[in-house]
Amino acid sequence: MMDKYVGIENDLFGGMTDQGRIIRDAWVFGILPESEGCKGWAVGQIQELYEKVHAEWKKHGLIPSQLPDELRVRYFRLYEQAVKRAREHGWDPELERGGSFD
Repeated sequence: MMDKYVGIENDLFGGMTDQGRIIRDAWVFGILPESEGCKGWAVGQIQELYEKVHAEWKKHGLIPSQLPDELRVRYFRLYEQAVKRAREHGWDPELERGGSFD
């Protein structure tokens, strides 16, 4: 059974997975520093992070355009970088997203 996350820097397609999105959103909201890629985290830790991120999103209607300016700018910067990196790693948005656990 795979139980440790490989880290956003080692995840599939440059981290364009469900776990990667949770981590990037945690960076957006300042829950994690951008230097934290969650390598070695257990599934339960990623779930706890998801719950924190989701709580923050709910405050903003779950819509990026409703984020305050500072967060919205950070969100689009991080996601533009992520999409560029993901495409360089063969990501196709039409394909199903997975995630990488050891």
